[in-house]
Formats: sequence, C-alpha cells, structure tokens
Amino acid sequence: MKLLHVTSGMNPALGGVSQAVRTIIKGLTITGVYNEVVSLDSPDASWNQTAPFVTHALGPSWGPWQYSSKLIPWLLKNLARFDAVILHGLWLYHGYALYRVLQRLPNATLNKAPRPKFFAMPHGMLDPYFQRTASRKVKALRNRIYWHFIEATIINNADGILFTCETERLLAREPFVPYHPQRELVVGLGVEEPSAYTAAMQEAFLAKCIELKDRPYLLFLSRIHEKKGVDLLLQAYAQLIHSIALMATPTRQQFREELPAPLLKVPALVIAGPGIETTYGQRIRKLAAELQESVGADIFFPGMLSGDAKWGAFYGCEAFILPSHQENFGIAIVEALACSKPALISNQVNIWREIEATGSGIVADDTLMGVRLLLEKWCSLTTLEKQSKARQARTTYHDYFAIEPTTKKISLALQKI
Repeated sequence: MKLLHVTSGMNPALGGVSQAVRTIIKGLTITGVYNEVVSLDSPDASWNQTAPFVTHALGPSWGPWQYSSKLIPWLLKNLARFDAVILHGLWLYHGYALYRVLQRLPNATLNKAPRPKFFAMPHGMLDPYFQRTASRKVKALRNRIYWHFIEATIINNADGILFTCETERLLAREPFVPYHPQRELVVGLGVEEPSAYTAAMQEAFLAKCIELKDRPYLLFLSRIHEKKGVDLLLQAYAQLIHSIALMATPTRQQFREELPAPLLKVPALVIAGPGIETTYGQRIRKLAAELQESVGADIFFPGMLSGDAKWGAFYGCEAFILPSHQENFGIAIVEALACSKPALISNQVNIWREIEATGSGIVADDTLMGVRLLLEKWCSLTTLEKQSKARQARTTYHDYFAIEPTTKKISLALQKI
C-alpha cells in the first residue's frame, strides 16, 4: 500500500501532530506500507532534511489559515499515485485543498485511476474544550464558520475518521452539527519503544540541570502553554511546600507527626519544554521566581529537551506530571510510562481512564485543589508503593500504547474500507 500523509507542518518542536505522524509512519513502514508526507513547511526547514521518509515541503504558508498556492497543483499531479491519504488535523488550508482535489481527481488524471481512500485524523481538534474555553471565543466563532462552510463536508464525507482513543471519539460528537461521519474508527496511537537507559542520558540531562544530581524530581515535559495547567502546577507545588513547612513549626509538631513520612520530602519540580519565551511562559517564569523566594520551591526550567537529555529526564524522574485542561492523547505521558514512570495527570487527558484503571498513575481534576491532590497523593506513597506503580506503568505501556498493536489497528482500518 502507498499512503500519503497531508499535514500543515512537521516541526518536531511543536510535538503533537508532527510527532504522531512520525510515529504512525515508523510503525506502518515496518509492516510494508510505503509513506510520503506533504506539508506546508518551508523546503529548507532542518527537520525535512533529516526525515527518514519522503517529504514534500510546499511552504512557507501564508496567514492564519496557512495558505499555500503550491498545494492544490501538487495534489492534482500526485494524489493518484497513492492507495490512501490521511488528513492530519483540521481547521487549516491543507484540509480544504485536499478535499477540493479529491472531488476533482477523476477528471484531473489521464489514466482515470480510482480515487484513493480518504481518512481524516483530527488529533483532538474536535474536542469541545476548544469551543467552550473563555480564552478562545474568537477562535470558537471562527471554527463554527469553518465547520459550516468547509470542515463538516470534510468530516462527513471521509471514508473514515481515525481517533486515538475512545474518549476522543465520544467528545468529537459534542461541539458541531451536522456531525455524521461515515465511519468512526478508534485506532489508538502507538509510541515507539525508548532506547534502554545509559549513563550518557543522565549526563546529558544533568548538563542542563546540574543542581539535580542525586536529587529526586517530578517531570513536566510539554509545551509551556496555559492549556497545560502549568500555573496550577506551580501554585499547588508551592502550597504543598508551604503547608509542610507550617507543620514543621513547634506549634504544629503534633500535626507533623501525623503526616506520612514521605510527605515530608517533596521532590524538586522540572518544567521542560518550548514556550518559555511566550507571554504566558514569561508569566510562569516570574511566578516560579516568586514562589522560589517566598516558600523555597525548587523549580527548574531546562528548556526544550531532545535526544539523550530528554530520555535522561524521563529515566531520572520519580514520576511524570501533566495537569492539562485538555489533552487528546499525550505522547509524553506514554513515553514516561514506557520508561517505567507513573503518570500524574488530570481527568481532562483523554487516556486518563487507562491510567486510572491500571493503577499506573494518579488522576484528579484540572483545578488547583485537584493538582495539589495529585502531588499530595504521590508524596504520601511509600517507596514500595511507588515502585509498584512504576512496574505497572511499564505494563500499561505494553498493553495499551506500544507501537505494534496500534499499527495493526491502523493497517486494518486502511485496508478494510
């Protein structure tokens, strides 16, 4: 089978869709599927030069809709070469262009080749969160207009809609009408097995956070964005430290003795990922500085981590934490599970049911109280209890999120229709 992936961009720094496309391609390639990617990246983008698959970068794109005059001509010329095409993501020009060409394809090819099967993979972009959150009122209105004129036609006429988990499938039914896709297919999203731990990984990470040598820490590794709940994480972390400090005073000695011993030792907190240079990121940096001064919170910002430094951060942490207000899948969560690290997440992460049911982490609300509960529950566990969750994390990765079973589901979906 020859498969084309159509996406707005493949910049690995943005994670999410671009990482998902890479993971899907790697798994499908092993099964004998031939993959190509067409994107609206600039042709000289470094990530396109090193990709282990054929890429066609037709950018740079223009404007918020990411328009490119090169995309439709390229699709008209090349789309008939493929047996199937997957549209990754919604709301941007690449989806409109692809559907326009699919409509014209029988009249645009000399050999009258059959139209390739057409699948759309929203990657969480139909989640009602994006229509309800107060900070997105303008974008929510824009999406309703786009849905009426463009996206509804794409979704409802695709041969199948591919979802990463059951929760995503159910949430996609809520925000827009008419919504009646021909087929809803939950195919999952496998995550590649990480390389085995090496001392070089630890050294690469400690080169960015030398103060953490021989110290326990919790790891947040994601985009520093308001959707991720970083502000709640910092506030809850500082509150926990402050409350424990109060218990240590002579007047609170009785209460202190009643606390579980592990709770008296709070790990450091690592906030890693891109976005610290944004307005929100600078607010977070300022808040962290204030909390460090007021309660002595140990918070570190190593920036975006990749390669050995990234895996060193995973392997070295006690647990991974991500209190997102919305998360379709959370590749970094699964990477943590693969490294035998429990996940402390909000119940707005769409794979929270799998985490909670298997005991491979802790789940709470995406509120200040909920995030503090995540921290308190984790710090209250004994060493044996933490080790048990770590073992279960690895098992959960193999049972639910390894790349092989997911690849089989995607292959079956592509070939069955």
